[in-house]
Amino acid sequence: MPPLTDQEIAERLGSSRWQRDSKSIVRDFTFDDFGAAVGFVNRVAALAEQANHHPDILLHGYNKVRLELSTHSAGGLTDADFRLAGHIDELT
Repeated sequence: MPPLTDQEIAERLGSSRWQRDSKSIVRDFTFDDFGAAVGFVNRVAALAEQANHHPDILLHGYNKVRLELSTHSAGGLTDADFRLAGHIDELT
């Protein structure tokens, strides 16, 4: 899967809550408590397994989750990253 161009990435981000960070897109989430944050991480993990596309996940500050998506094998962002981001957005 070829990486997207800068223009394609900008168009896909549009008014999204995801932000570009070099060769990745990232999004931060805040939950009421640790249990809710862990539950979200588990739901993201299930989606990632189904898509066979695995984000970097950081659970910090007891209730915060940062997700980072990139297609390492393509050296940048691809359709797969934005598809998974869209599925993750549906969880919130």
